[in-house]
Amino acid sequence: MTSFPLLSIVLWLPALGALLLLLLPRNRDALYRQVGLMFTVATFVVSLGLLVSFSTPAGAAASAAAPPTMRLLEQLPWIPAWGVGYSIGLDGVSLWLVLLTTLLTPIAAWASWNSITTQVRYFQVLLLLLETALIGVFVSVDLFLFYIFWEFTLIPMALMIGIWGGANRMAAAMKFFLYTFAASLLMLLSIIGVYALHRSAIGATQPGFGGTFDLLRIVADLRSGAFALDGNLARLLFGGFLAAFAVKAPIWPFHSWLPDAYSEAPTPVVILLSAVMSKLGTYGLVRFNLTLFPEAAGWAAPAVAVLAVIGILYGAMVAYAQSDMKRLVAYSSLSHMGFVVLGIFALNGLGVSGAVLQMVNHGLTTAALFLIVGMLESRRGSRDLAAFGGLWQATPVLGGLTLLVVLSSAGLPGLNGFVGEFTIMQGAYSSPTLGWPFLAFAVLGVVLAVVYLLRMFRSAFMGDTLAETASLRDLNRQELAVLVLLCLPMVAIGLFPNLLLVSVEEGVAGVMRGILVAVASR
Repeated sequence: MTSFPLLSIVLWLPALGALLLLLLPRNRDALYRQVGLMFTVATFVVSLGLLVSFSTPAGAAASAAAPPTMRLLEQLPWIPAWGVGYSIGLDGVSLWLVLLTTLLTPIAAWASWNSITTQVRYFQVLLLLLETALIGVFVSVDLFLFYIFWEFTLIPMALMIGIWGGANRMAAAMKFFLYTFAASLLMLLSIIGVYALHRSAIGATQPGFGGTFDLLRIVADLRSGAFALDGNLARLLFGGFLAAFAVKAPIWPFHSWLPDAYSEAPTPVVILLSAVMSKLGTYGLVRFNLTLFPEAAGWAAPAVAVLAVIGILYGAMVAYAQSDMKRLVAYSSLSHMGFVVLGIFALNGLGVSGAVLQMVNHGLTTAALFLIVGMLESRRGSRDLAAFGGLWQATPVLGGLTLLVVLSSAGLPGLNGFVGEFTIMQGAYSSPTLGWPFLAFAVLGVVLAVVYLLRMFRSAFMGDTLAETASLRDLNRQELAVLVLLCLPMVAIGLFPNLLLVSVEEGVAGVMRGILVAVASR
């Protein structure tokens, strides 16, 4: 446990900025934008300090029954009568997702300067509150606290889509909210079930034990044998968590809210929705489904992997048919998230490590793609591929950076997308529950990704320049700086993947100990 609350500062600094914005005078839109950007940048700078705690190895766990090793652990009693605590911590699984969030939120804040022109104060407030909620999900080590942050992410996101979105924004926001809220209620029932069963089991041997929502305590008791879940009951509880995470990720066929929400959300909102919020689902699968229910995960792995493969192929084929670039990137996101789910349910260190790495990779590339689509729409007034052509001649710098992002998303060796997908495919092939058929479909998904992404690039940037696009301006300095900021880690991770993999593998090892214990007990 740490004495300096660095993680709490990272968590609550954006919320402090939101409070300050509410206290500022009225009708000062420029000031609101500056304060919003200042607090998001400050949060990113402070969050870089989290890397210091991972500069030295945590050391080997005491035993196979030990729970995941958390750094910067902060624990305070909150509602002692219920066993609820303010418990937050960080491991290699959550570290890079927190940094992804703190990196992309200032980019979203910057993107809002020109695209959000009404009710600017309240947009910035919601953006900062959303950042706190997203970080809270990734760092919560208490099940009750996790659920509070999980549900709170819905409020600012639904409001930002419904108020500042496109023509069909209300329908898209309502669909997004209802899908995710309904599925989350099933997860709440599972959380209550785990809490009640654990309290009953431990209370039988420790009179006076009032129950706890502390994930680390519950996992330790599960792995030591002090607390056990019946097979069918574990599968039922596993399903409650899976329902919430499958909608949020999303996993096919729980994805139908995605194209409307992604296409109607304004650029700064869709950056966070696609690049960060979708990772809440896949992170939850690793942190809770695999950690709390390893035997049920092994039982469900083939079925979930089939859904993941269907999502990979379905998303790729539908993306190819799109003429609206925003919807094309939306379905591309569905396909790429299928790779992440496939890696998770390979149920081995390679697959899960590749999945965590690919969460970060997908966050960077999809944020860049949506940002580029937003830039093109602001210049041309359209997102339709037919409205573009020959942009390379008019905007060569934008064309070059777009090509880099497209190749990264397509998995070109030397860029970040290749590292994540290759590691996932290695994990799928060596998985005891999956094997080469799943690898074959994953390879086909990679090929299809190359097809639809290069088709988009060719239609927009290659060929003859249209009269309407010949005078489009290239990137200005700010736009160039933001895109370069996103492209640099794509190249760095592609060339030096161990920058992330060393800490990721340490965190994944804590999860895999539970899988190994479950296999050994069969």
